[in-house]
This record gives sequence, C-alpha cells and structure tokens, in this order.
Amino acid sequence: MPQVSTNGIRLSYQRSGRGEPVLFIMGSGAAGRVWTMHQAPAVVQAGYQAVVFDNRGIGESDAPEGKYSLADMVADTKGLIEALDLGPCRIVGYSLGAMIAQELAIEAPRLVRSAILMATRARADAMRRAMLESDQLMRESPVRLPPKYEAVRTVLEMLSPASLNDETAVRSWLDIFELTGSGSNTADGQAWATQTGDRRTALRAVTVPCRAIGFADDLICPPHLVSEVADAIPGCDFVEIPDAGHLGHLERPEAVNAAITEFLDKY
Repeated sequence: MPQVSTNGIRLSYQRSGRGEPVLFIMGSGAAGRVWTMHQAPAVVQAGYQAVVFDNRGIGESDAPEGKYSLADMVADTKGLIEALDLGPCRIVGYSLGAMIAQELAIEAPRLVRSAILMATRARADAMRRAMLESDQLMRESPVRLPPKYEAVRTVLEMLSPASLNDETAVRSWLDIFELTGSGSNTADGQAWATQTGDRRTALRAVTVPCRAIGFADDLICPPHLVSEVADAIPGCDFVEIPDAGHLGHLERPEAVNAAITEFLDKY
C-alpha cells in the first residue's frame, strides 16, 4: 500500500475504482482493509472511487507509542484528505471513524462534501463510560488474556442475537476473532481516542449533509445514542439496521451498502 506523511506520521492508504472519491474511516482496532470486504466494492460498483486507509496504530501505518487522542486522529485524517487532494469529499465513518468524521464536519467543513456516520455517538452514557474505562484498565494491565477468551468476549459484545444464535455463523466468527486476536499489529493507544464531554451542541453547527446509521443490537453505540447525533445535526436523517450488532457493516452488509449508496447518490 502507498503511504502519505501527515501530522508527523505515515498513513497507508489504498484507492480503488474511478469517479468522485469516498473516504472510508475505520473504527478502533481494525485496519482499513476491512472496508474492502463489502462497502468499498459496493461504492465502486455505484460509480465512485473508494479510498481506505489504516489509522495510526494499525496495519501498515505508523504506530507511535503512547495514548492517542481523538484530536490526533482527526488531524491525521485531515492531513490525508489534503495530501491526496480529496476534499471536499464524501466520507463514510464507522464507530471511532464516525467520531472523526463528525469532528471534521465541525472543524473543517471545506473538506467534507457529505458524511455517513455509522455506529456513532456524541457522548458516552454511564454504561459506555464503564465499558471504555474497563477496556483502558485492561490495556494498561500486564495481564494478557488467551485469544480464545478474547474471541468469545468480542463476539458477545459485537454481534447481534441473530448471529449468536446461528451455530454455523458463530463458529466462523469465533474462529476469525481468535486468529486476529493473536496478532500484535494493533496499538493500544487507540483505546484513548474518544470524545470528551457532550458534542451535541457542537454538532448543531454542522452544515454538510449527513446520515446516521445505527444498528439495532449495538452495545457499543446503541441506537438511542446514534439517534442523538441525527437529532443534533441539522437535516441529518437516521437509518436503523435490524438484526445487527456493533459489527453491523459485516453482519448485514447488503442493508448497510444500500443505505450508503442511496445517500451518496443524493449528496
């Protein structure tokens, strides 16, 4: 993958297709190539150019030591857009990537044509704060749990009951997470890249077209928090995908892709 220098680090990226660019921003703990399984091919087929990249701390991008802030990752992405001359571009962000996209729409609307904010939120409620704090504590601990245990925990946290109760599907997910969890190509620093406070007031200043996509069974960014983002951004609509957990873009790719391409064709 080619690389671009931005904000003092190197980010690896990949382009596919032709047409106007759509920048995909991945969530924490996953490389940009995850987009190439379902969403990037769908937008290429719809006539766009898909641009995916590895955030700092993952894949082929640099992984600086220490704890990353959301501001760090917003600056990384802003520099990538400028270096590749993509702006103003359509953006699809997922989880942490959606929070990055929100901040770009607030701080640098000249770079954003429109934004799809998938599995996002503007604040962390009591349960989400507890989940975040426990994850950070675990990452700071010298204890390393066996990959098989991590796979079970991840599947329970990330998938919908529809997948958990499908024996064939859940075996495949468990195998995937056990294999990927045994790797070391993830910087723990991403665990600290999150919002501080409540961003709903700031989101009211967003002027670019936005769509918020929530997953009905998402425990990380539940639909009621995603809908708060849609309510805060003027003109933002809200789409809820049924039978989908936090990994809804992988569990229900057809429905997610339809929601993405329908919006991109409008804006």
